[in-house]
Amino acid sequence: MSEKLVKKVDIKNRRASFEYFFIEEFTAGLALTGTEIKSIRQGKVNFQDAYCLFMDNELYVRSLHISPYTEGTHYNHDPMRDRKLLITKRERKRLTENLKDQGLTIIPVRIFTSDRGFAKMHIALAKGKKLYDKRDSIKERDVKRETDRINY
Repeated sequence: MSEKLVKKVDIKNRRASFEYFFIEEFTAGLALTGTEIKSIRQGKVNFQDAYCLFMDNELYVRSLHISPYTEGTHYNHDPMRDRKLLITKRERKRLTENLKDQGLTIIPVRIFTSDRGFAKMHIALAKGKKLYDKRDSIKERDVKRETDRINY
C-alpha cells in the first residue's frame, strides 16, 4: 500500500498586510511546471514586489521569484517568469470591475498546497496604506504583543 507524500506548504507574504488594506480575497490555482512545484515544496518562494495583472483577459502573477530546483537539470524553470492564475470567469469579471477604481491593485498574499497537493495562491484586491496608516498598524501590533505578554 503506497502512502501519499504530500508536504503541507504555507508561505505567507508578511509585508502585504503592512503595506495594504485588503478589500476582498480570492483563492486561485497556479499553472506551474514540474520543477516549480518542487521548489515551492522546499519553501523557496520570494514575494518581494510581486503583483497580479491582466493580460489578454487572463490573470497573471508577475515578479514572484521561485528559485530554481536544486536537483533540476537543463529543464529547470525561469525563476521570474509570469505565472498564470486560474480563477473562475465570475471572479475575473469582478476583479476587472473593481480594478477600474483608482488606487486598487491585486497582490499575492500566500501560497499553499491543497489536500490533493495542488499549489494554490491566496490573492487580495488591495488599497495601499498611507504612512499614518502604517504607524497605526505598528501601534496596534505593539499593543497586542504587550497584552499577550501580560496575559501569558
